[in-house]
Amino acid sequence: MKVHTETIELKTNGFPDIIDLSHQINDVLSKSGVINGIMTIFVPGSTAGITTIEYEPGLLKDLPALCERLAPRGVTYQHDEKWHDGNGYSHLLAALFKPSLQVPVLNSKLTLGTWQQVALVDFDNRPRHRKLIIQVMGVEE
Repeated sequence: MKVHTETIELKTNGFPDIIDLSHQINDVLSKSGVINGIMTIFVPGSTAGITTIEYEPGLLKDLPALCERLAPRGVTYQHDEKWHDGNGYSHLLAALFKPSLQVPVLNSKLTLGTWQQVALVDFDNRPRHRKLIIQVMGVEE
């Protein structure tokens, strides 16, 4: 069993920044040498999430609109009352979207659907420097 881990660093623009990770994670998979196993994509922090989406212009508008309905900005959150940072909504959205995703690897390929891409979604109210941890575990050639 092989375990291959890499860190990817990204600069984000804050809410609603949706970044397609396809190229980065496929590069990590290629370097790993894993044929069959699993990839985990993880973002440390409490104001971003990892998800899958069809990365196309309509959904890149629809996802932030959904987020605004789920946890609107400009509403008073108890988090904001305590910390005065104005990003209570971003913590709630990150809790819903989750910080990680696992994708099975079969025959040296991620088993994503035809229109399915892995994306980082930054919900915070300011630009951030994000580190992603990508770990591939499985059997090699």
